[in-house]
Amino acid sequence: MINKSSPIPIYHQLEEFLKLQIESGVLKEEAAIPSEREFAETFQISRMTVRQAINNLVLEGYLKRQKGRGTFVNKKKVEQELQGMTSFTEDMIARGMQPSSKLLSFQIHPAETKIAQDLQINPNELVYIIRRIRLADGAPMALETAYIPVNLIPGLTEENSNQSLYQFIEKNLSLSINEASQEIEASIASSKEAASLAINAGDPILQIVRISYLANGTPFELVKSSFRADRYRFTHTMKR
Repeated sequence: MINKSSPIPIYHQLEEFLKLQIESGVLKEEAAIPSEREFAETFQISRMTVRQAINNLVLEGYLKRQKGRGTFVNKKKVEQELQGMTSFTEDMIARGMQPSSKLLSFQIHPAETKIAQDLQINPNELVYIIRRIRLADGAPMALETAYIPVNLIPGLTEENSNQSLYQFIEKNLSLSINEASQEIEASIASSKEAASLAINAGDPILQIVRISYLANGTPFELVKSSFRADRYRFTHTMKR
């Protein structure tokens, strides 16, 4: 509750109160929260104070605004530990979510120079270029473009490319996957990314570039992904 005699700013107290309501399930996912006026009257505080608390929770991803409708509790973020190497499909299943993909395009083209360098193949060597939207429980999570050498991973088709690539490689081709390196940076969604991810242009996203390697050190996949920052969180445990 709000303690007006506390040295802690009132807007911050309201933020923490709402976070607790959300995390404990009192405020359900997708549920509308009371209006600024209702909060102001309930706690006898100014609407400006309420607005500041709500704005901060929107920025943190706890709440989301829908124009003309109000403010709603956002869906909880999916957390991925930055340890171990798993596919998107494996990550979602481990969290009790139903993974799926919407294939946007499946093409075979000569590799551009930078793609060839990253995959350690000859320039103009053929690569699969697979663009798809990754979904969890039907909600878009990421827009993904994968580049895979055709000679190294034969047999990929438009039909089986929408399944787990890692399972295809390990079960169908009997190859061992060893490790991956990836870079993560914050960005904002372009209009194209926003349309695919069901967000607004300019919303925050996480840009990830990942190169995956077989057990013999050969890179077999380069993936460029745009993850919804309001639905995805990466965590990492560090030891001294």
